[in-house]
Amino acid sequence: MSEHRSGFAVGVTVFAATMLMVTGAFQVMQGLVAIFDDTFYVVGQEWIFSFDVTTWGWIHTIVGVLVVFAGIFVLGGAVWARTVGVIVACLSAVVNFAWLPYYPVWSVVIIAIDVLVVWALTVHGRDVLS
Repeated sequence: MSEHRSGFAVGVTVFAATMLMVTGAFQVMQGLVAIFDDTFYVVGQEWIFSFDVTTWGWIHTIVGVLVVFAGIFVLGGAVWARTVGVIVACLSAVVNFAWLPYYPVWSVVIIAIDVLVVWALTVHGRDVLS
């Protein structure tokens, strides 16, 4: 007996997985820029989360790699990958919130995408399974 799957739900889940991979890749690039050229980012106001730019680079690189791998496994339909995807999307949103003084517009864009990913994976995540 085959269960009917919503095309919309599958599309939203594939979108979430793709966005995980894309935003993860962007975070890796953002992190590498901070590691190799710590003068690229100019700090405006000092916030409580004031780390060295190189430290932020390593944080973004590590979180970005985790986000990319989560997206790959979500595309594979693994149940555990949806959970990991939600966790790393939340982690990504928190890291980008703390990164706001360095790159505010981009951080807000990534946070918004992370929120969409969390919504898609929690509401429609299981529909990508065959």
